[in-house]
Amino acid sequence: MTPRSILPLLALVLAATAAAEAPKTAPVAYPDGYRQWALVRSMVIYSDKNPLFAQFGGFHHVYANAQAMRALTKGGTFGDGSILVLDLRDAKDDGGAYTEGDRKLVAVMQKDRARWKATGGWGFEAFKGESHSERTVTDAAEQCFGCHQQQKDNDFAFSGYRP
Repeated sequence: MTPRSILPLLALVLAATAAAEAPKTAPVAYPDGYRQWALVRSMVIYSDKNPLFAQFGGFHHVYANAQAMRALTKGGTFGDGSILVLDLRDAKDDGGAYTEGDRKLVAVMQKDRARWKATGGWGFEAFKGESHSERTVTDAAEQCFGCHQQQKDNDFAFSGYRP
């Protein structure tokens, strides 16, 4: 091998090494203690009249940490460190009253403009059922942000604050 033929190979090795050493964005963590945060909103999607019924039918309880509450109560964009949580539970008809059933998922939006530039500064994750580790989001841009883009004027969040 000549020095000239080694250059492309060396460039490839250096690029692979740099990619392997590049810092990876840590995934969104399970929001321990979120039920002690402010409850922002509750609602029930109870029939297929709602286009989200198949995927998100049930009780929706939305919680916000203190950082997120500042934006919700004062308006404007969410600051880094803001976390919104959707606790989604089955809805059961119990003698004419809807009651909560099993937990379907815990969905989390965490704001960090540097980590998640491609998704409006938000990291997205969902944890299956009662699990704190079984993640269901494989492509946040497609599975989550695609829908959240319609809420651009609300910093990509669906829930507002109801005092």
